Amino acid sequence: MNQLDRKATRFTQWGPASALALSLAVGFSWLGSPSAAFAQQGSAPSPPPAKSTQNQPAGTPNSSKTDDSKTATHITPDQAKQLFALVDELIKFSSDESGLPIKSTVKRTLTTQAAVEAYLEVKFNEDESAKRLERDEIVLKKFGLLDRDFELKPFLLALLKEQIEAYYDSKTKTVNLLDWVDVDEQKPVLAHELTHALQDQHSDLEKWDDQTPDDVSTDAPGDVDHLARDEMDTARDAVAEGQATAVMMDYVLKPMGKSLVKDPEIMDRLKDQMTSSENSPVMARAPLLLSESMLFPYREGLSFEQDIWMDQGQSAAFAGALDRPPTSSWEIINPRVYEQKQIPAIPLLPNFHPITDKLYQPYDIGQVGQLDLHILAELFGGDATATDLTPAWNGGIYWAGQSRSATTPAAQNSTKSLSLFYLSAWKSGASAKGFAKMYAGNLGRKYSNVHLVTSASATATSNDGTEEEVYSTNEGPVVITVRGKLVFVAESFPLDMARKLTALILDAQGGGELRMASLPGSRAIRADSHAIRADSNAMAQPLQAADLRTSKPALQPLSGSLVHFFGECGVLKAEVDALMKAAQ
Repeated sequence: MNQLDRKATRFTQWGPASALALSLAVGFSWLGSPSAAFAQQGSAPSPPPAKSTQNQPAGTPNSSKTDDSKTATHITPDQAKQLFALVDELIKFSSDESGLPIKSTVKRTLTTQAAVEAYLEVKFNEDESAKRLERDEIVLKKFGLLDRDFELKPFLLALLKEQIEAYYDSKTKTVNLLDWVDVDEQKPVLAHELTHALQDQHSDLEKWDDQTPDDVSTDAPGDVDHLARDEMDTARDAVAEGQATAVMMDYVLKPMGKSLVKDPEIMDRLKDQMTSSENSPVMARAPLLLSESMLFPYREGLSFEQDIWMDQGQSAAFAGALDRPPTSSWEIINPRVYEQKQIPAIPLLPNFHPITDKLYQPYDIGQVGQLDLHILAELFGGDATATDLTPAWNGGIYWAGQSRSATTPAAQNSTKSLSLFYLSAWKSGASAKGFAKMYAGNLGRKYSNVHLVTSASATATSNDGTEEEVYSTNEGPVVITVRGKLVFVAESFPLDMARKLTALILDAQGGGELRMASLPGSRAIRADSHAIRADSNAMAQPLQAADLRTSKPALQPLSGSLVHFFGECGVLKAEVDALMKAAQ
């Protein structure tokens, strides 16, 4: 197996233990400057005022103690001066490593733990990324990716307070330095965050990476447009964090005469070091969805960057990937398809709204990408199942609607108010049946009183080989249908509506090659090439890869809000420690 192929399979080999070890939630790029009172710019800062312990949220570490009960320390004024000077030194290193030019001086501030924690509280109530996560939480629970009683917002807030370190704010063009972290510990973190500053100067990260609108698609043209652009932010997050992590890794390796490109086996040793969460008690309790979503931009992003760097050189790996970013988690996990400028398959979604909209208000739509499928398969079937099914994935989409009868906040916050359908495409009929069996076997994770009403063996076999199973649950019927290489799941719809949706959407896929969701102009692409298949009422037009890579994306894939949320973060001590151990 060559180097690229070996790396392309790495995604399916990293289990939950490594996910818990590499706790990646640190300084949000959207945080801004937590408190101007604690920031000095362009000169050594004055010693920060003592932090107050009043009005701290429950579970917040005491400002005079760290989580391991050791007395907290603050860097001295001389150390702060040294830290400020390091910004200029380390941005030059980051520029040399990435090839991204320094176009302007990066502003710098010093802040305290109490100020950051207080600011996090505000941002969790006001920031659009956090609001999107709140909305997505009910969908993730409906899929079974989070337990029904899991409270996402408090957990994420506690996690960030546990892990936060330095961060770059692309809104104010400022790198934020922390007064409670030792200067030497902040050096590799700064190399990472200053790479974001260079990316920002090259591409304007505010426009490049955070383009997701907050609207919900309410009609067929909007559905198609959303799906065609859905995973773009996830892929861009992986590029941004993969590049920054590559620079940080080389900063750690350089004193030892090593580098990410000259010593590619470092990645395997790095994986081996990510086996402990002893310094991250909150992260140790994280559901698989959170840990994998956290890891993806850093772990798979780093592997993607290493592959492109080794195959095509520094310019392609950095400036090239910023100028022509991948469009999907599939391209990140499989760098060769990005190099070959292939575009991933997205199943077609016909206009189903006449069937659903009388009873349901559109709530969410998106892709179930290769990352999503891997998480779902590992959660439902374990490592071996995820390893088998992930490479067999060939596209997926979902839609969720909220019952119009759910009029109170309590009703709207319950999974009982949602109905969803999920179409998954596979590379073989055997994989499709294997996935359907796994999915059916895990309905008890999500629902109570699950009973098989109609089995596939009891269903009359149609001419196209369609097989249907119907289950009753406490939230309504679940219909799982397999047709060739396709699996369609309809959950909580009235049974007659579920069957109408099944027939409509499976029939739309046709019996040949998997077709692609259209961009504006009703264009669709075959999964195996850039050739065009026109819709019946439209003229075929050539579609360039740039159309997908520069157009404005819409809603995120299933795990996309979490990936984007964590993709706006920096790095933390756990990752730096793993890099140091791997480099030895």
